Amino acid sequence: MKRYEALAELIAADIRTGTIPAGSKLPSVRKLRAQHQVSASTVFEAYHRLEDRGLVRARERSGYFVLGINQHAMPQASSAAPQPAQVDISQLVFAILGAVQDRNILPLGSAFPSPKHFPLPRLAKSLASSARFIDPWETVASLPPGHLALRQQIALRYLGLGMPQAPENIIITNGALEALNLCLAAVAQPGDLITIESPGFYAPLQAIERLKMRALEIPVSAQDGLDLDAFESLLDQHPVKACWLMTSFQNPMGVSMSEQKKQRLVQMLSARQIPLIEDDVYGELYFGARQPLPAKAFDTDGWVMHCSSFSKCLAPGYRIGWVSPGRFARQVEQLKLMTTLSASVPAQVAIADYLQTGAFDKHLRKLRHTLESQLTLMLDAIRRHFPPDVRVSRPQGGYFVWLEFAAGFDTLRLHRQAAEQGISIAPGPIFSACRQFQNCMRLNFGGQWNDDFEVAMKRLGRLIAEQ
Repeated sequence: MKRYEALAELIAADIRTGTIPAGSKLPSVRKLRAQHQVSASTVFEAYHRLEDRGLVRARERSGYFVLGINQHAMPQASSAAPQPAQVDISQLVFAILGAVQDRNILPLGSAFPSPKHFPLPRLAKSLASSARFIDPWETVASLPPGHLALRQQIALRYLGLGMPQAPENIIITNGALEALNLCLAAVAQPGDLITIESPGFYAPLQAIERLKMRALEIPVSAQDGLDLDAFESLLDQHPVKACWLMTSFQNPMGVSMSEQKKQRLVQMLSARQIPLIEDDVYGELYFGARQPLPAKAFDTDGWVMHCSSFSKCLAPGYRIGWVSPGRFARQVEQLKLMTTLSASVPAQVAIADYLQTGAFDKHLRKLRHTLESQLTLMLDAIRRHFPPDVRVSRPQGGYFVWLEFAAGFDTLRLHRQAAEQGISIAPGPIFSACRQFQNCMRLNFGGQWNDDFEVAMKRLGRLIAEQ
């Protein structure tokens, strides 16, 4: 990093953690010059970068002030003892998410960021080139485990995190969702018990329902993820066959487990020979100085099946994901051959071509700053338009916030009312096998923020006040 970038990141980290509270005036240029032994231009450039990222705002003749990112307390995890449950959630999910596909609906309930954040024209050039010059042999060579050049590029990104994975141990899939489903089918059978997060993404719930398995929901804290002491006790009480968890920027809460907790989690599961299916699709969308290591980084015995994708960070619609499945590589590869056979060869070649240009990291830096800025805008809109007692998570990456209203509030009702006004939200019950979290909802700040989003937040605030 350049000196002004390092200084900006140091201040940004203190803002995100609440060490510098919302509304605080930042130190003067003279004070920061003396404190960090830097020039005035370095301090000004650092403050300008923070302003561009939406974390601070300059007031004429007054200095720089932190925007309202730390106004709301985080919701707490439930203390109720989880019990195994049959899953029946798909029809509710389908009914709720149907509105997201309408282009006239403002997608605060969407699971995707705006496509306008991605270098789609540049990817289109790679796709056109791959379609014209692709070697016919690639239609065979790109059968599982997938296109070699793409697997090599993914292996390089693993290496950059200090967790080398051989290209031959990486399997390309139709998005991360297929990778996750293949992993589940590889390690569990109908009737088996699978631990998932609560609240947690609805994709695991749908997969467990489809495969006629049972779910054991583990409460998640918006502060630091799973309570590992409670989790370990549940593992000793129930015959858990596999775990499906999102350890970084968890959907819907946005919370991440610390690397120490991830290491302990892996040790705990490896000792019991329980596979961990790790959903890491938001890992590249961090707001800090360094990408958090996934649980896979601490896996020495091959019990972690690490799944990710380019859909959330580079190429939505190309449907290219992958899995590094550890000791289960053979089972996953065979299941891939038995089901969809291969991911799109032109899409694989196109993404490999783009990655080889070296432009991906520059794109990611811009995307992270955009999302962090839009998080600030959403939290500020919540502060201005929503009731003062609403509790909101403060993610360090990804593009979701989780809101908790007073007991008795009905977000399913809010969903119906909002849809009538052209706004989608994701109500809490779709994130639980037992349809809990009636008074909670997830909002997406990954759209292209404009006046329409501001108007939508104001309308939501009115609907919430009426209820």
